Amino acid sequence: MSQHGYVATPPYSQGQPGMGGYPAGFGSTTSQPHYGHYGGTGHLKPVSSPHGPSIPLGHPPPSPAQFSQTSLQNGVYNPGNQMSSYAASSPGSAQPPSFQSHGSHPQPMYQNTAPASFTQQVVSQIGAMKIGGYVGSSQAPSQNDPSLPGPPLQPSFQGSHPQQRLPHISSPPSQGMSVAPAVPLATMPPGGAVPPPPGMNINHAGLNQGSIGYQQIPGQPPMAGYPPQQGGIYGGQQRGVQPNYPGAPGTYPGAPVTGGQLAGPPQKKLDPDSIPSPIQVIEEDKLRRSGQLFATNSRGQVPPLVTTKCVVQDQGNASPRFIRCTTYCFPSTADMAKQSQIPLAAVIKPFAALPANEAPICVVNHGETGPIRCNRCKAYMSPLMQFIEGGRKYQCGFCSCVNEVPPFYFQHLDHIGRRLDHYDKPELSLGSYEFVATLDYCKNNKPPAPPAFIFMIDVSYSSIKNGCVKLICEELKTLLDKLPRADEAETSAIRVGFVTYNKVLHFYNLKSSLAQPQMLVVSDTGEMFVPLLDGFLVDVHESQNVIHNLLDQIPEIFAETSESETVFAPVIQAGLEAVKAAECSGKLFIFHSSLPTAEAPGKLRNRDDRKLVNTDKEKVLFQSQSSFYETLAKDCVANSCCVDVFLFPNQFVDVTTMGVVPLATGGSLYKYNNFQIHSDGEHFLNDLRKDVQKPIGFDAIMRVRTNTGFRATEFLGSMYMNNTTDVELAAIDCDKAITVEFKHDDKLNEEYGALIQCALLYTNVAGQRRLRIHNLALNCSSQHNDLYKSCETDALINFLAKSAYKAILSQPLKIVKEILVNQTAHILACYRKNCANPSSAGQLILPEAMKLLPIYMNCLLKSYVLLASPDIPTDERTFQRLLVTSMDVEGTQSFFYPRLIPIHKIDVNSEEIPAALRCSEDRLVDGGIFLLANGINMFLWLGLNTQPELIQGIFNVPTFAHINTESTSLPELDNPYSRKIRMIIDNLRSQSPYSMKLIILKQKEKTEGIFRHFLVEDKGIHGGASYVDFLCSVHKEIRQLLT
Repeated sequence: MSQHGYVATPPYSQGQPGMGGYPAGFGSTTSQPHYGHYGGTGHLKPVSSPHGPSIPLGHPPPSPAQFSQTSLQNGVYNPGNQMSSYAASSPGSAQPPSFQSHGSHPQPMYQNTAPASFTQQVVSQIGAMKIGGYVGSSQAPSQNDPSLPGPPLQPSFQGSHPQQRLPHISSPPSQGMSVAPAVPLATMPPGGAVPPPPGMNINHAGLNQGSIGYQQIPGQPPMAGYPPQQGGIYGGQQRGVQPNYPGAPGTYPGAPVTGGQLAGPPQKKLDPDSIPSPIQVIEEDKLRRSGQLFATNSRGQVPPLVTTKCVVQDQGNASPRFIRCTTYCFPSTADMAKQSQIPLAAVIKPFAALPANEAPICVVNHGETGPIRCNRCKAYMSPLMQFIEGGRKYQCGFCSCVNEVPPFYFQHLDHIGRRLDHYDKPELSLGSYEFVATLDYCKNNKPPAPPAFIFMIDVSYSSIKNGCVKLICEELKTLLDKLPRADEAETSAIRVGFVTYNKVLHFYNLKSSLAQPQMLVVSDTGEMFVPLLDGFLVDVHESQNVIHNLLDQIPEIFAETSESETVFAPVIQAGLEAVKAAECSGKLFIFHSSLPTAEAPGKLRNRDDRKLVNTDKEKVLFQSQSSFYETLAKDCVANSCCVDVFLFPNQFVDVTTMGVVPLATGGSLYKYNNFQIHSDGEHFLNDLRKDVQKPIGFDAIMRVRTNTGFRATEFLGSMYMNNTTDVELAAIDCDKAITVEFKHDDKLNEEYGALIQCALLYTNVAGQRRLRIHNLALNCSSQHNDLYKSCETDALINFLAKSAYKAILSQPLKIVKEILVNQTAHILACYRKNCANPSSAGQLILPEAMKLLPIYMNCLLKSYVLLASPDIPTDERTFQRLLVTSMDVEGTQSFFYPRLIPIHKIDVNSEEIPAALRCSEDRLVDGGIFLLANGINMFLWLGLNTQPELIQGIFNVPTFAHINTESTSLPELDNPYSRKIRMIIDNLRSQSPYSMKLIILKQKEKTEGIFRHFLVEDKGIHGGASYVDFLCSVHKEIRQLLT
């Protein structure tokens, strides 16, 4: 990963003591060695991250006894046995919230991780809030100004970098236009947020809103070239050490409050409505672009946000449903990329589902000659090729090689040099299309056989007892009729097989000629083999009666079992051997209940050691405990065997290790803690139905080609790589996305731009070999302004999250979080230096396209994976890490910033869903009903004073007290309220790969605590700063860079 992210590879892997070119030399001369520094002598200045792992924030978390592995329910807490209820303090109140004890010891108030004194400086001394376009000098920074000093560069995840001064690049000043305040101060409602004191400017650079300006903090050196700022309404601040910011000498978690900390005027609260809001940005984009046609006919277009519904028309570049980029204008040089530290990446979702109102992928068949490719770089024919010499030759857009046009493909050119059949050939006029592959693209030059689905069911004691086995068998009777099939095919070509297991494995002969299925038992799990070939994989329709007999018999055969031990790795080996013997691709659906402790290959031990949390050894929790599974995953990929795992644990099952094979093979992982049919059955069945029926390709290899000047260097996702260029996928479905990082190896030509071609070779469900091609042309520029205004923050967070989640495998969590904060500050500092008009050094100026970067970054830092809290189960952290690794941009956007919908405001006479609210406790009202969804979890929060008619209409009960919070579904009632809310829930579920179990919560009950974790703008219940505090912290970092 290049310096643009925070993992470096050559040529950026050499050290750079200044921060991306900002020379060192500010602040204290003392430094301390870097914890995660490998192979170098550099030093690191501590970053004042508000997410120190040892300073939890906000409401006290539950005790470990309250938040145990068994208290989780399908990825969230089991609402029934933990989390003390509490009454939140009113906004702006100086009183801490009062907590009611539920059998636990009182817990101390948790500190605010944002530096209290610094926050007081920023907030208490800032003036009246103003929102408008920044109007400053029309001059860009002088070319003669020396580069601004900065702090030492945080090392990348792979090491440190040598120092280099940042060359000054002049850019035109940013343009601004005045906009109305988000909440006019004169009309602020009673009880609203307290307006900031006079002296604070909030300015927005760009087209709408984009910058926040704070005046110069007294006691800090003013920015060179600007007069010293006045002391604000409270007078000047004393110089010297601030006693209470993270990283200050002498401070530590739980340090006693000193007299200096108590001195000074009371702290005032910054109005959250005055800082950039994701909801406002999303709604503005919908207002501007929803329902409109987005044509991909020009280079470097920034598409609508993932939250905006539009119609995409392919006119030469791939739809944003297939490829989204962190920026649609690449820097022309490596130096410019290094200065900005904006990662250059693309999130590629090759099998993305297209809506019904958009044209499906066109298929091109050139017969035995196969697809036309460049002789040098092997890029496929695309709109990026230029035909010359009357159509007899074409020049490759990627490597500039001139190639002969095959005689069968020749066509004359028109007066502008375009082929006469340009619009007749998808590969010349569209950004995305498919070629039918020839035998040259098949293994052993033989056409592939149709794939197989093998269902492998754990029949140990716990699976039988909780009813899981019977539920699976009943569902498969109908689900097998809905297997994926090729376009226009009447039936599916997929063959199926069945295995049951506990300590031993049972295979079944399902030949259509048999009256009853035959069981064959393999007890030697050390040397796994398939005891039969003919009759194990069968056609669903031919053997339907035998299959139904088997599914009826399995629950009865094992009804009296007492075997509680299970194996796991031999189960995967058995499926792999069956696929190899049949010489086809395959997918294993494994339904598993417990830690595999039986004596067999891949046996695991319980290693859930929470004492490692907050230590340098914490990364061990995210690493597989056995290399056996890595080897097994490699074998599965080599033989096109994809693995999906459905887990039903009652305790620790080591998701880290058991998730290795699904992650490497392009599979999926599902988890249902403390599974109970009445509460989890429908949730599980919905996931199973989606998983079995989704579009999928097998035995896939993906390669990303680029034009001269840059190349793909890092790949992140659910896949396997045997070399540096080929992404190998046992299977890939419509929900999986692979994030690719690029770096420069030369200067990019602004005239030609940056060109990307993703080629995916795969076998479809009918056994036909196909090549799916996606092309995208981006702009290039030597101006920072062009780079920043073309960024997409949603894609950027997708890349940063996956990079960080990979880095924790080898780096201490604290270092990973510091690098994230450091990079955020650097990206914004570079914009301030190179793009913004001259202004007070105390102003925080955010680029229009990236004004949500701080809040999304704060949400990432507060995710379970990066929260170093022993109260969060290890399996839960690992599970979320695996889910995010394969997510697309839409998935990570909703995961890190959930949707909070005020259900009580629905208009039953309208098709519209109420606009979402900001994820903060301040937005909740006692008389409201709120639905929160993040793609994995879904909550329905009920206020104490909810209107009785709403309760009656939705739950069919007379009062609030009668609502059953154990239920995970809403009754189907024949009234407009019931129909509308169920429509909203179904709509949200249809947008996610996961069905999202509904959890009903009442205000001020014990179970409410988990809901508040998802109110991501507030302080986290397990640690993590509020949005306002994090913004202040990032502002401080930026000022240090620019001072």
